[in-house]
Amino acid sequence: MFIKELAIKGYRNYEKLEATFENKVNVIIGENAQGKTNVMEAIYVLAMAKSHRTSNDKELIRWDEEYAKIEGTVQKHNQSVQMQLVISKKGKKAKLNHLEQQKLSQYVGHMNVIMFAPEDLNLVKGSPQVRRRFIDMEIGQVSPVYLHELSKYQKIMQQRNHLLKQLQTKKQTDNGMLEVLSMQLSEAAAKIVLKRISFIEQLEKWAQPIHTGISRGLEKLNIKYKPSVEVSDTSDLSKIIEVYNEKFAKIKEKEIERGTTLVGPHRDDLLFYVNDRDVQTFGSQGQQRTTALSIKLAEIELIHEEIGEYPILLLDDVLSELDDYRQSHLLNTIQGKVQTFVTTTSVDGIDHQTLKEATLFRVKAGQFVQ
Repeated sequence: MFIKELAIKGYRNYEKLEATFENKVNVIIGENAQGKTNVMEAIYVLAMAKSHRTSNDKELIRWDEEYAKIEGTVQKHNQSVQMQLVISKKGKKAKLNHLEQQKLSQYVGHMNVIMFAPEDLNLVKGSPQVRRRFIDMEIGQVSPVYLHELSKYQKIMQQRNHLLKQLQTKKQTDNGMLEVLSMQLSEAAAKIVLKRISFIEQLEKWAQPIHTGISRGLEKLNIKYKPSVEVSDTSDLSKIIEVYNEKFAKIKEKEIERGTTLVGPHRDDLLFYVNDRDVQTFGSQGQQRTTALSIKLAEIELIHEEIGEYPILLLDDVLSELDDYRQSHLLNTIQGKVQTFVTTTSVDGIDHQTLKEATLFRVKAGQFVQ
């Protein structure tokens, strides 16, 4: 899979840009604040219908424009797919081969991308929210059903939180509706947790040998899903629903007192262990970076296993964050099989065949220049 053509209009600092890319490594060079990352983000947004940098879509629209438009031609399985995303102050409209999609969940997944940026090194040492977002974005790319379940869960939880607030302030006294919403939330939560556990097992399968390779055989990586209720990895759906129902019954008074839902996938986390030690707490910065890199490279293989094609890899200013050995490992892994975009202020000092064969694009003030 690769993106052949990209056109952006009214996006961030770009008035207009049209570019054609090769199915190999494409290096985007420029000084800081010229628009390198904005091109990467535009490709990511075209694929995911949301940014990895902000949850406020209005920030994506150029300051004097009414809307931002991103269009791309994606080559996959010997067929060409036209993708278009228009972002306005009213919302988003997505088209596939010129046909408007009723739901974004029907649109996401037609182009698969993996973003690796300096902030992704926070995957290990950052907050649980960072890791939950990572899980949701990655599963969502290969499973539209998961996105649907997640959306359903969030809607039920909003209703439930609203009711808990009313019960907390005594504006509402009937607990009957709370029980109904709790049962609905239990079912939605169980489906999400089951999918996440399965995803983490697959991710670990791919990440372990990669991590062992990068650490020169000295380290073993384990990834564990940490749900906010006690469910074993082998639990079936009905069992997990039962566990949630019991938990909600047990903490009902506490939730009313706090006015919010205290357990569920929105409170879960991921744990990373290197040689049986928690990397987040006890790992060195090098171990944390190796873990983050292993996970990103594992994602490439996992998506390939799921859909039969390699995703597009976006390396946003990340090479400068990695030492020579990790840089080489990353570039050797992608060589010749993954369309890759690299942003950097300079390729000087990166001595690797992959970059010598790359196509170079120079960016200045929101334009590609020769």
